Amino acid sequence: MDRLGLELPIIQAPMAGSQNFELAEAVSKAGALGSIPCGMLSPDQAAAELEQFRQKSDSPYNLNFFCHQMPSVTEQALAEWRQCLAGFYAELAIDPTPNKSALRLPFSHEMADRIEPYRPPVMSFHFGLPEMTLLNRVKAWGSIIISSATTLEEALWLEAQGVDAVIAQGVEAGGHRGMFVSEDLGTQTPTFELLECCTKQLSVPVIAAGGISNAAGIKRALDMGAEAVQLGTIFLLCDESKTSAVHRQALKTSQSSTAMTNLFSGRPARGIRNRLMQSLGDLNPKAPAFPYATPDLVALRQAAESKGLGDFSPLWSGTDRSGCQEISAIALLDDLGKALGY
Repeated sequence: MDRLGLELPIIQAPMAGSQNFELAEAVSKAGALGSIPCGMLSPDQAAAELEQFRQKSDSPYNLNFFCHQMPSVTEQALAEWRQCLAGFYAELAIDPTPNKSALRLPFSHEMADRIEPYRPPVMSFHFGLPEMTLLNRVKAWGSIIISSATTLEEALWLEAQGVDAVIAQGVEAGGHRGMFVSEDLGTQTPTFELLECCTKQLSVPVIAAGGISNAAGIKRALDMGAEAVQLGTIFLLCDESKTSAVHRQALKTSQSSTAMTNLFSGRPARGIRNRLMQSLGDLNPKAPAFPYATPDLVALRQAAESKGLGDFSPLWSGTDRSGCQEISAIALLDDLGKALGY
């Protein structure tokens, strides 16, 4: 908080597909750290988001990137995945041609070239860290480096690589798991259990994330030694969010629980259970490796959403969505700040 001049110990989780710079700007205006997700953006699109943020705010911000390895994928694996979806394509009478523009790409030197002139105050990463040449390049900008850990082993590895802070992402968190050491979901633990392990063994600041939806949860995390909390789900209904209509409706009315699924991207991520998950199973071995599951779902998602249905949409959500409110993010954070005594 001191280094960034924040008034609240809160980081807004970057939520690709559900926000742009506007949510980050509102959060920063309220004294917390706004984040801009760049994992689905081209270098020019990322720069455009930055420009728009900076036109409206001189507050610090966080740019978030994925840093996964692009795996090899066989045509047979892709064909088997499309066969899993064939019945849905026939039902909706749509062209099954994949939309390859939906692929999520990792942080690269091309992206670094484009954003280097801005020297972002904070850079956060998901799925580990970029290769050392890239990481050192970002460090040379003076950017604070943050990354997500889902286990103590990952947290210790991140600290050894020289990150400035570690996000302890508990199993309750919505969206993609930041797993990068193991693919075993049995290693994933609740937020406060992971937080306790990390604060005891790490010397860098720890940020708690997952299932925190109110001032009581924030206070508990801070009392346990967290330097800040990262909140995502709580912002999904805010005025400045770009959450889709079907996603908003599910957050407000769905009686379905959340579950971990690999269907929408190929990596485990938590979202509200919908028709696709119920039909194919939350975790299906036919889903190709991240990020190759996504392109074949784009047409299905668009067709269903045009009918007001979220059957094939990733309805990302943490386990606790009770804190979601249809108000400005500024008002939401003002209320939290007052409840916390800031």
